[in-house]
Amino acid sequence: MFRTSRKPRAGRKTGRRSPLASVSLIALGLLLSGGAYALVSSSTAVADTSSTATQATVEEGEKLFQANCATCHGLDLEGSDDGPSLIGVGSAAVDFQVGTGRMPLQAHAPQAPVKPVQFTDDQVNALAQYVASIAPGPSIPEDQYLDAEGDAARGAELFRVNCAMCHNVAGAGGALTEGKYAPALTGVTPSHIYEAMLTGPQNMPVFNDANLTPEDKRDIITALKFQENSTSVGGHPLGALGPVAEGLFLWIAGMGIIVALTVWITARSN
Repeated sequence: MFRTSRKPRAGRKTGRRSPLASVSLIALGLLLSGGAYALVSSSTAVADTSSTATQATVEEGEKLFQANCATCHGLDLEGSDDGPSLIGVGSAAVDFQVGTGRMPLQAHAPQAPVKPVQFTDDQVNALAQYVASIAPGPSIPEDQYLDAEGDAARGAELFRVNCAMCHNVAGAGGALTEGKYAPALTGVTPSHIYEAMLTGPQNMPVFNDANLTPEDKRDIITALKFQENSTSVGGHPLGALGPVAEGLFLWIAGMGIIVALTVWITARSN
Protein backbone atom coordinates (compact mmCIF):
# COMPACT_ATOMS: atom_id res chain seq x y z
CA MET A 1 0.00 0.00 0.00
CA PHE A 2 1.21 3.39 -0.83
CA ARG A 3 1.21 6.10 1.88
CA THR A 4 -0.12 9.42 0.89
CA SER A 5 2.16 12.35 1.77
CA ARG A 6 0.73 14.82 4.21
CA LYS A 7 0.69 18.46 3.38
CA PRO A 8 2.01 20.84 6.10
CA ARG A 9 -0.69 22.46 8.07
CA ALA A 10 -1.32 26.12 7.59
CA GLY A 11 0.61 28.30 10.06
CA ARG A 12 3.11 25.55 10.93
CA LYS A 13 6.84 26.43 10.60
CA THR A 14 8.70 24.45 8.02
CA GLY A 15 12.18 24.98 9.68
CA ARG A 16 13.54 27.11 6.87
CA ARG A 17 14.80 30.67 7.77
CA SER A 18 13.90 33.54 5.57
CA PRO A 19 16.86 35.11 3.69
CA LEU A 20 15.77 38.51 4.97
CA ALA A 21 16.38 37.39 8.57
CA SER A 22 20.06 36.67 7.88
CA VAL A 23 20.54 39.99 6.15
CA SER A 24 18.87 41.80 9.05
CA LEU A 25 21.11 40.10 11.62
CA ILE A 26 24.24 40.98 9.65
CA ALA A 27 23.14 44.61 9.28
CA LEU A 28 22.34 44.84 13.00
CA GLY A 29 25.74 43.44 13.93
CA LEU A 30 27.53 45.89 11.65
CA LEU A 31 25.49 48.78 13.04
CA LEU A 32 26.25 47.90 16.68
CA SER A 33 29.96 47.33 16.09
CA GLY A 34 30.26 50.54 14.06
CA GLY A 35 28.45 52.57 16.72
CA ALA A 36 30.64 51.19 19.50
CA TYR A 37 33.80 51.96 17.51
CA ALA A 38 32.62 55.52 16.80
CA LEU A 39 31.81 56.08 20.50
CA VAL A 40 35.23 54.86 21.65
CA SER A 41 37.01 56.88 18.97
CA SER A 42 35.18 60.10 19.85
CA SER A 43 35.89 59.64 23.58
CA THR A 44 39.57 59.09 22.85
CA ALA A 45 39.65 62.16 20.61
CA VAL A 46 38.06 64.34 23.28
CA ALA A 47 40.53 63.07 25.89
CA ASP A 48 43.46 63.70 23.53
CA THR A 49 42.21 67.22 22.78
CA SER A 50 41.81 68.01 26.49
CA SER A 51 45.27 66.65 27.23
CA THR A 52 46.76 68.71 24.40
CA ALA A 53 45.02 71.87 25.62
CA THR A 54 46.23 71.28 29.18
CA GLN A 55 49.79 70.70 28.00
CA ALA A 56 49.67 73.85 25.89
CA THR A 57 48.42 75.82 28.89
CA VAL A 58 51.25 74.50 31.06
CA GLU A 59 53.82 75.37 28.41
CA GLU A 60 52.41 78.90 28.11
CA GLY A 61 52.51 79.22 31.89
CA GLU A 62 56.14 78.13 31.96
CA LYS A 63 57.07 80.86 29.46
CA LEU A 64 55.23 83.49 31.50
CA PHE A 65 56.88 82.27 34.70
CA GLN A 66 60.38 82.42 33.23
CA ALA A 67 59.78 85.95 31.94
CA ASN A 68 58.05 87.44 35.00
CA CYS A 69 58.64 85.32 38.12
CA ALA A 70 61.88 83.34 37.83
CA THR A 71 64.06 86.30 38.87
CA CYS A 72 62.81 86.00 42.47
CA HIS A 73 61.41 82.47 42.67
CA GLY A 74 64.07 80.72 40.57
CA LEU A 75 63.77 78.85 37.30
CA ASP A 76 63.11 75.61 39.19
CA LEU A 77 60.58 77.23 41.60
CA GLU A 78 62.87 76.50 44.57
CA GLY A 79 63.04 80.18 45.55
CA SER A 80 65.94 82.52 46.25
CA ASP A 81 66.95 85.25 48.67
CA ASP A 82 64.34 87.50 47.05
CA GLY A 83 61.37 85.11 46.95
CA PRO A 84 60.07 81.92 48.58
CA SER A 85 59.83 78.49 47.02
CA LEU A 86 56.65 77.81 45.08
CA ILE A 87 56.91 74.02 45.14
CA GLY A 88 53.68 72.64 46.56
CA VAL A 89 51.80 75.95 46.86
CA GLY A 90 49.27 74.77 44.27
CA SER A 91 47.22 76.64 41.71
CA ALA A 92 45.05 78.34 44.36
CA ALA A 93 47.96 80.36 45.79
CA VAL A 94 49.09 81.51 42.35
CA ASP A 95 45.55 82.44 41.30
CA PHE A 96 45.14 84.51 44.48
CA GLN A 97 48.51 86.29 44.45
CA VAL A 98 48.62 87.02 40.72
CA GLY A 99 44.86 87.42 40.26
CA THR A 100 44.70 90.19 42.91
CA GLY A 101 47.75 92.04 41.56
CA ARG A 102 49.88 91.30 44.63
CA MET A 103 52.35 89.54 42.37
CA PRO A 104 54.66 90.32 40.68
CA LEU A 105 55.89 92.36 43.64
CA GLN A 106 56.96 95.93 42.80
CA ALA A 107 59.14 96.50 45.87
CA HIS A 108 59.95 94.82 49.15
CA ALA A 109 57.49 95.84 51.88
CA PRO A 110 56.01 94.39 55.07
CA GLN A 111 53.39 92.76 52.85
CA ALA A 112 52.33 92.76 49.22
CA PRO A 113 49.59 95.33 48.51
CA VAL A 114 46.70 94.92 46.11
CA LYS A 115 47.34 96.63 42.78
CA PRO A 116 46.07 96.42 39.19
CA VAL A 117 46.41 92.93 37.72
CA GLN A 118 49.17 92.70 35.11
CA PHE A 119 47.95 89.55 33.35
CA THR A 120 44.79 88.40 31.62
CA ASP A 121 42.60 85.70 33.14
CA ASP A 122 44.00 83.13 30.69
CA GLN A 123 47.56 84.06 31.59
CA VAL A 124 46.82 83.85 35.32
CA ASN A 125 45.30 80.40 34.75
CA ALA A 126 48.32 79.32 32.71
CA LEU A 127 50.71 80.40 35.48
CA ALA A 128 48.60 78.58 38.06
CA GLN A 129 48.48 75.39 36.02
CA TYR A 130 52.23 75.45 35.44
CA VAL A 131 53.06 75.80 39.14
CA ALA A 132 50.53 73.07 39.96
CA SER A 133 52.14 70.75 37.39
CA ILE A 134 55.48 70.87 39.24
CA ALA A 135 54.12 69.62 42.58
CA PRO A 136 50.63 69.01 44.00
CA GLY A 137 49.02 71.63 46.22
CA PRO A 138 45.72 73.37 46.97
CA SER A 139 43.70 73.77 43.79
CA ILE A 140 41.38 76.52 42.56
CA PRO A 141 37.96 76.01 44.23
CA GLU A 142 34.97 74.60 42.42
CA ASP A 143 32.14 76.90 41.39
CA GLN A 144 29.64 75.17 43.68
CA TYR A 145 31.36 76.71 46.71
CA LEU A 146 31.47 80.24 45.25
CA ASP A 147 27.79 80.93 44.61
CA ALA A 148 27.24 82.79 47.93
CA GLU A 149 24.05 80.80 48.43
CA GLY A 150 24.99 79.10 51.70
CA ASP A 151 23.90 79.74 55.28
CA ALA A 152 24.66 83.41 55.98
CA ALA A 153 23.88 83.21 59.71
CA ARG A 154 26.20 80.25 60.22
CA GLY A 155 28.85 81.90 58.04
CA ALA A 156 28.70 85.09 60.13
CA GLU A 157 29.25 83.06 63.29
CA LEU A 158 32.23 81.24 61.74
CA PHE A 159 33.65 84.57 60.59
CA ARG A 160 33.36 86.11 64.07
CA VAL A 161 35.14 83.13 65.63
CA ASN A 162 37.94 82.71 63.07
CA CYS A 163 38.42 85.98 61.19
CA ALA A 164 36.96 89.03 62.95
CA MET A 165 39.90 89.58 65.29
CA CYS A 166 41.98 90.73 62.30
CA HIS A 167 39.52 91.66 59.56
CA ASN A 168 36.97 93.37 61.86
CA VAL A 169 33.52 91.94 62.47
CA ALA A 170 32.26 93.89 59.43
CA GLY A 171 35.13 92.73 57.20
CA ALA A 172 36.49 96.29 57.03
CA GLY A 173 40.08 95.25 57.76
CA GLY A 174 42.41 96.36 60.50
CA ALA A 175 45.99 97.14 61.45
CA LEU A 176 48.51 94.51 62.56
CA THR A 177 52.07 94.77 63.89
CA GLU A 178 55.22 95.89 62.05
CA GLY A 179 53.39 97.82 59.35
CA LYS A 180 51.22 94.88 58.33
CA TYR A 181 47.46 94.89 58.05
CA ALA A 182 44.45 92.71 57.39
CA PRO A 183 42.82 94.01 54.20
CA ALA A 184 39.16 94.93 53.82
CA LEU A 185 37.06 92.15 52.30
CA THR A 186 34.55 94.32 50.45
CA GLY A 187 34.78 93.97 46.69
CA VAL A 188 36.86 90.79 46.86
CA THR A 189 35.67 87.98 44.59
CA PRO A 190 34.37 84.78 46.20
CA SER A 191 37.15 82.73 44.59
CA HIS A 192 39.87 84.93 46.07
CA ILE A 193 38.23 84.84 49.53
CA TYR A 194 38.13 81.04 49.34
CA GLU A 195 41.73 80.83 48.12
CA ALA A 196 42.90 83.14 50.91
CA MET A 197 41.34 80.86 53.52
CA LEU A 198 42.79 77.80 51.80
CA THR A 199 46.37 79.04 51.37
CA GLY A 200 46.90 81.62 54.14
CA PRO A 201 48.66 84.49 52.34
CA GLN A 202 50.81 87.07 54.13
CA ASN A 203 50.19 86.76 57.90
CA MET A 204 46.90 84.95 57.55
CA PRO A 205 46.67 81.42 59.02
CA VAL A 206 45.83 78.50 56.77
CA PHE A 207 42.27 77.24 57.07
CA ASN A 208 42.48 73.93 55.25
CA ASP A 209 39.52 71.59 54.83
CA ALA A 210 40.26 70.01 58.20
CA ASN A 211 39.79 73.39 59.94
CA LEU A 212 37.03 74.84 57.78
CA THR A 213 35.25 72.49 55.41
CA PRO A 214 34.36 73.65 51.89
CA GLU A 215 30.79 74.19 53.11
CA ASP A 216 32.10 76.31 56.00
CA LYS A 217 34.03 78.47 53.55
CA ARG A 218 30.95 78.76 51.36
CA ASP A 219 28.91 79.95 54.34
CA ILE A 220 31.55 82.55 55.27
CA ILE A 221 31.56 83.87 51.70
CA THR A 222 27.75 84.00 51.81
CA ALA A 223 27.83 86.05 55.03
CA LEU A 224 30.41 88.49 53.66
CA LYS A 225 28.53 89.04 50.41
CA PHE A 226 25.21 89.42 52.26
CA GLN A 227 26.76 92.07 54.51
CA GLU A 228 28.42 93.82 51.57
CA ASN A 229 25.16 94.09 49.65
CA SER A 230 23.04 95.13 52.65
CA THR A 231 22.26 98.74 53.51
CA SER A 232 23.16 100.19 56.92
CA VAL A 233 19.95 100.59 58.91
CA GLY A 234 21.73 102.74 61.51
CA GLY A 235 22.73 105.55 59.18
CA HIS A 236 26.23 106.16 57.86
CA PRO A 237 28.48 103.19 58.81
CA LEU A 238 31.58 105.40 59.35
CA GLY A 239 33.76 102.81 57.69
CA ALA A 240 32.35 100.05 59.92
CA LEU A 241 35.38 100.45 62.18
CA GLY A 242 33.43 99.91 65.37
CA PRO A 243 32.80 101.92 68.56
CA VAL A 244 36.17 103.74 68.51
CA ALA A 245 35.40 105.54 65.26
CA GLU A 246 31.83 106.21 66.31
CA GLY A 247 32.87 107.53 69.73
CA LEU A 248 35.57 109.73 68.18
CA PHE A 249 33.06 111.16 65.73
CA LEU A 250 30.60 111.94 68.52
CA TRP A 251 33.34 113.47 70.69
CA ILE A 252 34.63 115.75 67.94
CA ALA A 253 31.17 116.70 66.72
CA GLY A 254 29.79 117.20 70.24
CA MET A 255 32.76 119.27 71.43
CA GLY A 256 32.66 121.31 68.23
CA ILE A 257 28.99 122.12 68.73
CA ILE A 258 29.59 123.10 72.39
CA VAL A 259 32.53 125.35 71.50
CA ALA A 260 30.60 126.98 68.67
CA LEU A 261 27.59 127.55 70.89
CA THR A 262 29.82 129.08 73.62
CA VAL A 263 31.44 131.47 71.16
CA TRP A 264 28.04 132.45 69.78
CA ILE A 265 26.62 133.17 73.27
CA THR A 266 29.72 135.20 74.22
CA ALA A 267 29.49 137.22 71.01
CA ARG A 268 25.80 137.93 71.65
CA SER A 269 26.41 139.10 75.22
CA ASN A 270 29.17 141.48 74.13
